[in-house]
Amino acid sequence: MTTPVDWFAAFPIQPATEAVEALRQGWTELASVERADFNPKTKEGALTKRLKIYVENYTARERGLLGMWAAEDIIGEIDPVTGELIEERRTDIVYGWNNDVGAMKLVFEFKRLGRQKKHRDHYLKDQGLGRFVTGIYSRQQAVAAMVGVLLDPEAEVVPPIRKALENSALATKLRLRATAGGQPFAKPSTMFTTADFDTEHDRDPALAPTHGTICVSHFFIAFGYPTSTKKPKKAKSA
Repeated sequence: MTTPVDWFAAFPIQPATEAVEALRQGWTELASVERADFNPKTKEGALTKRLKIYVENYTARERGLLGMWAAEDIIGEIDPVTGELIEERRTDIVYGWNNDVGAMKLVFEFKRLGRQKKHRDHYLKDQGLGRFVTGIYSRQQAVAAMVGVLLDPEAEVVPPIRKALENSALATKLRLRATAGGQPFAKPSTMFTTADFDTEHDRDPALAPTHGTICVSHFFIAFGYPTSTKKPKKAKSA
């Protein structure tokens, strides 16, 4: 994976890392025990709303983060002549930060992940990772984050995702840039020590930062107690 010195050196890695760690801490605390409104059966949107509020009110404040948090941040396209709303999307969680020399909007896209192929496809294709490639997520941003909420053991979920990225058709669709060693992902992550791996994607000029690609860091988080999407076997009749 290419990490040009110019953009990498200019990227505000410290506030980005602080945001990542605040989010991870908030998740660990909220997911430590099963809660009536925050558990493996809770829908993605409900999980991310609650997580954003908890992080903003507690973990980010404790860490002294000065940026802005948003859940379901509305992005899209509008016809400036007619006022027609051409496209609308809502990002799960975004952390916005700026100072007198730079700015960033770090988008976190969450997906509930079981061992099933349909979960893997949802994570990797148009409704997941693809939103950072051909979709309008993170326009002109150098870095973004995919966050997989594990519903099954990590060993049964994450390796198949990495394996799927080796498929040439999927790699082409996702406009993957190979690493210097020819791999479709960088493991360990080049951006964040707590990410599992990174992928780098070419983007159209209207969506890309000046260097032309976006780096997506992939995180996988679990509830602090056993969960599984595997259905229990039916007992044999006597």
